[in-house]
Amino acid sequence: MDLMDIQAPPAGAYAEADGDTYHYIETGQGSPTVFLHGGGPGCTGWSDFGQVSRLFAADRRCFLVDILQYGKSAKPVIKGPMWDYHAAKTVALMDTLGLERADFVCNSWGGTIALNLAAVYPERVRSLVITGSMPVFHGPLAPLPEGGRRGRNARDVYYGGTGPSWQKMRELMARLEWYDPEAIPDATVTMRYEQSLDPEETALAGASDNPRGDWQDLTGALGRIQAPTLFMWGMYDAFLTPDYPLMLARMIPKGNLHVMNDVSHHLQEERPHDYYTVVSGFLNQQHI
Repeated sequence: MDLMDIQAPPAGAYAEADGDTYHYIETGQGSPTVFLHGGGPGCTGWSDFGQVSRLFAADRRCFLVDILQYGKSAKPVIKGPMWDYHAAKTVALMDTLGLERADFVCNSWGGTIALNLAAVYPERVRSLVITGSMPVFHGPLAPLPEGGRRGRNARDVYYGGTGPSWQKMRELMARLEWYDPEAIPDATVTMRYEQSLDPEETALAGASDNPRGDWQDLTGALGRIQAPTLFMWGMYDAFLTPDYPLMLARMIPKGNLHVMNDVSHHLQEERPHDYYTVVSGFLNQQHI
């Protein structure tokens, strides 16, 4: 394994975006690259991409963003179509940061945001790298595992019962995010667990209504994406097998698929050097 130790996150910075405050960590110089994390309990831009960002930062200006409702970003109740909301807010953040166009490197929840953003605001996206995202509700395995609600169900289990704990966080990561449970760094579990105790995050998780917005199926949007797109998938992804991203790659005009062995849902954490090698190679060949 080529694990890298996760370091304590730097302080980061805040930016206003259409009335909401984003927290982000900026590192490196070069081509602007926005990293959007997944939707698991306690996830942040740093928890998902902090360890691998030091590799990308050698020649890229990296923005590790806490998605709204996560990390140190604002936690508004979202009404209306959720991916439209996040895409518009992310573009507003880009405006504040002075980013006309960027590459997007994303995991799970963040990847679906970026796919929708690329469809609705094509001029803002140079290329996309997407891991473990579920933008459409159909596929080779339909019906999808747990009706496509495996992530939501895991969140309910984590916050339910006796409430969050370090051990429950580790069990969630072992079951859904990592291929080799023994390789999970304790420091990463601790970081995720401590963030999951954020009072606003806990309140969102326990809300009886739907504070995350209305689910959208992006089937009609994918064909409008003009940006070169790499679906970077784990052979043993716990949510969706590689048959699913192969379907997605065919739906996007410039879609590509790379399947990595011995990983599940968090490739960038479990095999960061290998992840970086493939992703940077793809990004660097997009001279448009």
